[in-house]
Amino acid sequence: MKAKETLHTRLYNFNPGPAALPLSVLEEVKHTTVEYGGRGISLMEMSHRSKPVEALVHTAEQQLLEQMELASGYRALFMGGGASMQFAMLPLNLLTKGAAADYILSGSFSEKAEQEARYIGQTRIAASTKASNWQQVPDVRDISIPADSAYVHITTNNTIEGSRFNAFPRTGDVPLIADMTSDLLSRRIDYRQFDMIYAGAQKNIGPAGITAVIIREELLARCSQQIPLIWRYETYASNDSLYNTPPVHTLYVLERMLQWTKQQGGIDQIEERNRAKAALLYAMIDGSDGFYKGMIDAEHRSDMNVTWRLPSEELERQFVLEAEQRGFIGLAGHRSVGGLRASVYNAVPVAACEALADFMREFMNKH
Repeated sequence: MKAKETLHTRLYNFNPGPAALPLSVLEEVKHTTVEYGGRGISLMEMSHRSKPVEALVHTAEQQLLEQMELASGYRALFMGGGASMQFAMLPLNLLTKGAAADYILSGSFSEKAEQEARYIGQTRIAASTKASNWQQVPDVRDISIPADSAYVHITTNNTIEGSRFNAFPRTGDVPLIADMTSDLLSRRIDYRQFDMIYAGAQKNIGPAGITAVIIREELLARCSQQIPLIWRYETYASNDSLYNTPPVHTLYVLERMLQWTKQQGGIDQIEERNRAKAALLYAMIDGSDGFYKGMIDAEHRSDMNVTWRLPSEELERQFVLEAEQRGFIGLAGHRSVGGLRASVYNAVPVAACEALADFMREFMNKH
């Protein structure tokens, strides 16, 4: 089959991450893979100390901060290791001896973050909905945080369960840290209420292999100087994310994704489209007379990860099988919770959600 023809074989991609990337970005990246910027070599072959790579890092940082409306007082850092590495890197930098960090638990990943921090120092559970099997997120609007807390950690969108926070705690002088891996740049949020945000790129801002850390400059000065250089946020800031060799080509795709996001009209347009996509699926779930059952209380539902169950696990397996035969991939729920999940990140087109809603209707009528 000719390369041009393969464009018509692309599937409806609902993978939870690595996730869908826009075809226009993939095409652009394809054309620059062999030679980049007229330099005679691929970007993957260039020194990370070269001018093109330095310019790429600078552009990516400026674009990310601009789209988050953080024009001053913050740095955007890029590093490997995934968001899971931040579960340890955060307390290494900010959980000083004798202090305690407060964690808000709303799903599996927030729980893993707290568990990892325990290896570093003392943690406290500020709020949790584990007892309700994560069917909703905690109400944190009036949460009480001790003034001596090292920081408060929150996961804004729960990828596995399919829930999200719509309001965030007021923590006063205590730093508020957010894992935004699965909803960064997906909706209008006042990012200035957070002192640090981290996000694996592989949901909304790029491919797997790179993580963005957006940190208030004042917080950088408070980070530990008693840990190895490679684990210090200040090291990445003072070296413009080039202390060691970054995943250069992955960073390039991230930068192209940021440009694509801007071309969509910015956050407000992205959010409007994301709401419309999720609404198509939730309407199908809620209008199915119980055939489909949402896993999360309606007021806490995520626009990024739509989760639901069928009357039996056998039907769920059949749904995934028939969906794959129709060109839909990534719909099986996470192995820890089961059920079904459609991840509808920024790059998933409205047409994909329309097609999935139609398939859900057909499947319901058939079974």
